[in-house]
Amino acid sequence: MLDGCRKAIALLVAVLVLVGCGTSTVGNPAETPARDETTAGLPKARPHVIEPSAGVQAQTFATTDPVGDPSAHAPPLSQIRHELRLEIIYAPANNASYIDPLQYVSRWERTDQGVDANMPVGAPILAPCRVKILAVEPNWYAGQPLVYFELLEGPDAGHVQYVAEEITKIARPGLILEQGQAIARYAASGTGIEYGWSTINGITLARATTGYEEGQVTPAGRSIRAWLNSLGANAGNG
Repeated sequence: MLDGCRKAIALLVAVLVLVGCGTSTVGNPAETPARDETTAGLPKARPHVIEPSAGVQAQTFATTDPVGDPSAHAPPLSQIRHELRLEIIYAPANNASYIDPLQYVSRWERTDQGVDANMPVGAPILAPCRVKILAVEPNWYAGQPLVYFELLEGPDAGHVQYVAEEITKIARPGLILEQGQAIARYAASGTGIEYGWSTINGITLARATTGYEEGQVTPAGRSIRAWLNSLGANAGNG
């Protein structure tokens, strides 16, 4: 009888010890973190960096003297401004050098908004450096076109120039031409060419700064003549 009581007491003590251990484990959250049911089973994120592949080049266009459409109707100035702003690059200045874009001039004329000149028929107006063709205004003066282009290199990188009037075979907007490629060619008839500084607002720098009346000599015109002379154009004083 005594042995039976002892066994019963020992069994009771063992049960109490087991219950106490279980209560301690469940009741101590510092030792057993709660399970987040909202993220259980989801894969862990693996952050990574996407690097561009070296040597991949953006799409380019042919630059073999493409032809514009100088006979088209003149678009509104608002459209020209929009096209210019879409195409502009705002290239940073650097130490690249320029070449004379008007190497084939046979006679220099007056200074007005820009510099006027005559050339042999078919002679090219050259890109003075890498340039981007921004827009063409088909009916700028007396039914003749004007083409805007941005200098992409040299001290004047980011500035816009134009050549206008007696030109044909005009490079298409959006093209990037290398130094020495033809921006346009001298046409068989017209009022000669005018070469000058422009703005991205679709008007010449002369009109944007000091205004212009037909035949007036402007600071912008003098500036472009000096710029051409610095490249060996021998354009005189005009």
